[in-house]
Amino acid sequence: MSTDSGPRGVEPESRGGVEPEPTGSVEPQEWRRMHPITPAIKGGKVLVGVLVIASYQFGDDLRRAADLVQGGGWRIVLGVIAAVVVVGFGYSALAWRMTRYAVTDEAVHLQQGVLFRQQRQARLDRLQAVDVVQPLLARLTGLAELRLEVAGGSGSAVSLAFLREPEAEAVRAELLARAAGVRRAESEVQAPAAPEQPLFEVPIGRLVAATLRSAATVGLVVIVIAIIVITVVNRDVGPAFVLVPGLLGFAGYFWTRFNRGANFRAAISPDGIRLRHGLTEARAQTVPPGRVQALSITQGPLWRGPDWWRVEMNVAGYGGSSDSDHATENVLLPVGTRDEAVLALWLVLPDLGVPDPRAVVEAGLSGAGDDAGYTTVPQRARWLDLLAWRRRGVLVTDRALLIRSGRFVRRLVVVPHERTQSLALRQGPIQRRLRVASMVVHSTPGPVSPTVDHLDEQVAARLLEEQSDRASTARKVATPEQWMRRPEGA
Repeated sequence: MSTDSGPRGVEPESRGGVEPEPTGSVEPQEWRRMHPITPAIKGGKVLVGVLVIASYQFGDDLRRAADLVQGGGWRIVLGVIAAVVVVGFGYSALAWRMTRYAVTDEAVHLQQGVLFRQQRQARLDRLQAVDVVQPLLARLTGLAELRLEVAGGSGSAVSLAFLREPEAEAVRAELLARAAGVRRAESEVQAPAAPEQPLFEVPIGRLVAATLRSAATVGLVVIVIAIIVITVVNRDVGPAFVLVPGLLGFAGYFWTRFNRGANFRAAISPDGIRLRHGLTEARAQTVPPGRVQALSITQGPLWRGPDWWRVEMNVAGYGGSSDSDHATENVLLPVGTRDEAVLALWLVLPDLGVPDPRAVVEAGLSGAGDDAGYTTVPQRARWLDLLAWRRRGVLVTDRALLIRSGRFVRRLVVVPHERTQSLALRQGPIQRRLRVASMVVHSTPGPVSPTVDHLDEQVAARLLEEQSDRASTARKVATPEQWMRRPEGA
């Protein structure tokens, strides 16, 4: 059985935030250009790509490479590389010449394209997040890329690359102010940056320790032992090279986790949640208030001793967790203490709508049974989850739906009522025999997948109907998209 229910009055957050721009909709004097060094940075990527391909082609065959050098063939290779680089730099320069942007009270307008001209506009009332990104080469030249994530599904992001770092920060402040409903006075050159209050940061030592305490470490140890055993048994290291790609894969995982989580800091401001992180690529995110669609707090078995937790979120525009480019953008806290994880939850949802919110959260993080009023899985459903059935539970408050699950990997998922996209009731053949069903809460793409598994079928059906009404009501009274604009008559 599968039943879908879309909450009345709930519009999907993923509808068009980036739209084609009518020609001539922005006055010419408002247009701005990217920094003149932009073609050099983008052309440098072409050079790196060519060198990687060349090294891949000749790196595995040293004899062939030596013959090429001695025979003078290197001149041809060098000429081809030079030609590709010249074309790449030339195209980047032409693309820079044809790219410009403008900011109005309603949208960011972007014109680009060499062979095919493209005009787009990103509506500020659909703005989900604004990121200032600095790849290594851009950091060395003092430039930054400004990325606008809007509610528009895949490909809805707008990128302004590259700007001077102070200019990127100033444009970000201007966009967030206008998205909030603040209109610039005629005498103002630009909107001032909103003040921020630091909340927590992740020490490097904790990040390293948490990375080593992950499941990937277990896999790495298994591969190392296998390499040693194969080498000893065969008395030859050759066969063990089959496992080297796996070893490199785990090494890449550890480096990526460390590189993207380094220097992680969180702060709060009138603009929203501000996150900064990254070692070789620095990133400064700003997620406006109310843009987080769902949130999960998880703890693996190896983090149980120090009581560390990881907090991830769904934000419309960032996309799914499978996208490596967004692997860190969906992280609200890579590793933190229990208090820091709870603080991260309060950033997203300051009021749970219960008399004792900390007790409710504690029961969700490490409780079991009907602690704090959680509705649990019936005993007859234990055959579907022998180890964690007592942990499974759901709690509905005035503000959100809380879903608890997992014994080895503890997880608490929180979905604000107004951010519910749609609901579905599912029941497989074994569930039907046990008279239980699962309720799925559809959210925007991301690492959080809210699902309440194996509830009594009547309880699940009633919860589906009630949650649909709650979501509809919550959306009607939710704060406006432009959160700093006063309603008329206020």
